Amino acid sequence: MAAIASDAGVSEATIYKSYGGKAGLARELCQRALRGDDAVPAEERSNALRATATKDELLAGWGRFVTELAPRGAPLLLVLRDAASADPEAAALFDELDRSRLDRMSENARFLRRAGYLRPEVTVAHARDVLWFTTAPETYDLLVRKRGWPLARFGAFVTDIITTITR
Repeated sequence: MAAIASDAGVSEATIYKSYGGKAGLARELCQRALRGDDAVPAEERSNALRATATKDELLAGWGRFVTELAPRGAPLLLVLRDAASADPEAAALFDELDRSRLDRMSENARFLRRAGYLRPEVTVAHARDVLWFTTAPETYDLLVRKRGWPLARFGAFVTDIITTITR
């Protein structure tokens, strides 16, 4: 916290007052990462896509969102995951953020079913798990950071994976 305060040009007390400690600061950083690069938060843009896009545009858009959000969010989430073994606050925050992602992917899977986009044999639970996997920080870490995939290739991969569950 001292290094962060020094880099920000504020006191440690200011950080603690503003964020309530490491977990609060980590929460804020993760929320900023998940909002994305645009003035409109990524979740709102995703909802707008669901309302107006064709199936192919929607799936490609979700692939683009992953390439926008993962480089910023995945490293933070992986740090939280690793800190969770020794820090109960980090564990609670990681679990909360992971649950939130699962809930969002559940909502997206239900949308795909309601819109008639899922293949008949694909359950909402199966679709949710595919969406959850494609947005996992570990997936980004393995393919982009460890295997060196360019973001465009990763986004196309995500889109291709999601396409396998649709008609």
